[in-house]
Amino acid sequence: MGQMIRQIGPNTTRYYWYPGDRKEWLRALLAVGTGGAVLGLTYFLTRSWLAATTLGLTVASGVAGFNFGRRDLAAADALNARTPRRDAASAVGRASWRGFAQGAVVALGTLIVVHLPATGFAADWLLPLAPGVAFGLAWQASLVAGRLSHESSKATEFAGPDATRRPDPDATRRLDPDQTRSVDADRTRRADSDETLSHTGPLAEATEDVRRS
Repeated sequence: MGQMIRQIGPNTTRYYWYPGDRKEWLRALLAVGTGGAVLGLTYFLTRSWLAATTLGLTVASGVAGFNFGRRDLAAADALNARTPRRDAASAVGRASWRGFAQGAVVALGTLIVVHLPATGFAADWLLPLAPGVAFGLAWQASLVAGRLSHESSKATEFAGPDATRRPDPDATRRLDPDQTRSVDADRTRRADSDETLSHTGPLAEATEDVRRS
């Protein structure tokens, strides 16, 4: 839910609640405004209501499809295997509402083009498909663009949903062959040094007796 705050007086404040997000409403107005601008410019140049209406609705549907794709991608990224059932059910309800809105946008654009006074095969069968095709392509382009810009984690960093990074205890797996041999040599020298310290021999025992005396 969105919220608007209006200061009426020094001690009076009114709060207005409305469904949806303010950014999404602005994006919807942008789609409508862009389509209207294209419609007016096309009619000014061609003096054809068929071309102007079809092109305007196609542009508006494309912008709306891109916006809906961004919302669907954000909603899908917010879900995982550990999402509570109540939140998952709420996400399903919002997805159903977005699907209804998307179908309404495409159907409205198609009906407007179909009911234009122009007749013919193109006006009756081809041009009405333009808003829906533009909507679908823009929706898919939004998903692809979002996935390309989204930096996902590597599969080796997770052992399950919401798991933490688990480093590999064997560092030599990430080294070159020369570096691996160097690490093995260092380990061998350390092992020999530890073995020498643990087996001091009779000379070290005699030295220790002299120190004690």
